[in-house]
Amino acid sequence: MGSKHRLLPHLAQAFADLAPGRGRALDAFSGSGVVSYLLKHQGFAVRSNDYLGFPGVVAAAGVVNDDVRLTDEDVERICSPALDDRDFCRRTFDGVFFTPDDLAFLDSAWSHVATMSGHARSVAVAALCLAAARRQPRGVFTISGDLSRYDDGRRDLRLSLREHFVERVADYHRAVFTGPVPCSVSTGEVGEVEPGAWDLVYLDPPYAPVSDDNDYTKRFHFLEGLSRYWEGDEIMWETRTRKLPKRVTKFSSRRTIEAAFGELFEQFRAVPLVLSYSSHALPDRATLEGLLREVKGEVEVRTVPHTYSYGTHRTAVRRRVDELLLLAP
Repeated sequence: MGSKHRLLPHLAQAFADLAPGRGRALDAFSGSGVVSYLLKHQGFAVRSNDYLGFPGVVAAAGVVNDDVRLTDEDVERICSPALDDRDFCRRTFDGVFFTPDDLAFLDSAWSHVATMSGHARSVAVAALCLAAARRQPRGVFTISGDLSRYDDGRRDLRLSLREHFVERVADYHRAVFTGPVPCSVSTGEVGEVEPGAWDLVYLDPPYAPVSDDNDYTKRFHFLEGLSRYWEGDEIMWETRTRKLPKRVTKFSSRRTIEAAFGELFEQFRAVPLVLSYSSHALPDRATLEGLLREVKGEVEVRTVPHTYSYGTHRTAVRRRVDELLLLAP
């Protein structure tokens, strides 16, 4: 959601300034994994962590994975007729997001993916998730039904999920490279991460907006479920989009987010920190800087003009903001 790829040159400089000797880096809220990917390119042994499951699969495929790619036979097999009669996607999401053919493809593809293991499985699942995100208007799963009003002529909305999958596999294949040191992935709350094992920590927590919410599960529940074929998930059947239950943290509420930042900074007191945050979110710059200065002492703030990829209609002025990079040695 945060279009972090546009900030990579600024983040690369911040990381190099704070940890010129490289070493172990933690991407504590990894999301799309693009910053973890940058850290790997810079030579860090990066750990990608997120409390949602599908970012872990994405990071496993594109960051932890050094050299595994699917063969043409693998792709052909995943796109071939189903191995079993599973129909969860067709039953659960009929008329919600995708066409019947698209939903049938997801069921069929997973019948093959379920037999795979290791990084090959991660690449396949990550490609399925990226295919679904590209196929869905705006890439979020809060809208359903007749989606024609979101059709702006993009090619992504014309391709079937099967066609998307083949192209997204090729995207991952181009991205895979062997890093100088091993990388890793974890799934869990940031408070569960060991605090003192790092030479650099990058923090990109959910932004608390002035209005609305920052519930990533609400926006990406379909990708979360798809990453494990909803195994063990509790479906909220009363919701139109078949949501998964919200994951509540201290970053979820404007009432508790300042305390969340205080605990986060204290957790990584002994480690150089880079915090990325929006100027149009709570707490504001002065509060954030004050909280960080209380723990770390020295703080440098770099301001980067930034435009988010969501809310692209002409009246969506809130997407044009300053991204704040707070550096604390």
